[in-house]
Amino acid sequence: MAGARQETQAKQVAADREIVISRVIDAQRELVFEAFTEVRHLSRWWGPEGFTTTTRSFEFREGGEWEFVLHGPDGTDYSEWIRWLRIIPPERIALLHGEFRDDPNAFESVLTFAPDGAATRIVMRTVFPTKELRDEAVEKYHAIEGGRQTLSNLAAYVTGLARTGAEG
Repeated sequence: MAGARQETQAKQVAADREIVISRVIDAQRELVFEAFTEVRHLSRWWGPEGFTTTTRSFEFREGGEWEFVLHGPDGTDYSEWIRWLRIIPPERIALLHGEFRDDPNAFESVLTFAPDGAATRIVMRTVFPTKELRDEAVEKYHAIEGGRQTLSNLAAYVTGLARTGAEG
């Protein structure tokens, strides 16, 4: 019984450091996964509403990195860095995301892509190193709304590709 109690307590502690955002996208899983894993697509939809993305370098493989700049609608530039930790096409991506390589405040995200009828359910589960970093991301950077907007941008982009048949 003590083991089950410890596991429940561990999940509660992680929940204090976690943000989970999901969305159903009206496109096949392979296309949604492709839009998330090819730089020619990513740069067209990544980020919250009003943001644009400039890629500095991109290597999509386990251990590979994506260095980019998010340009805010107010003209502010945000340097960003992602290391791809685990890739299981077309169902799962684990990544480490920070402002720069070896950022002590980098957070881990796991994205899952699951069939949902003819659509795809994407779930983005992010765990921060501390509750304080999670709270700062939510309060100062509006991480939950920004994540929802990013997935909304992905959905609009991918459904546009699916309608035009331009996925290749």
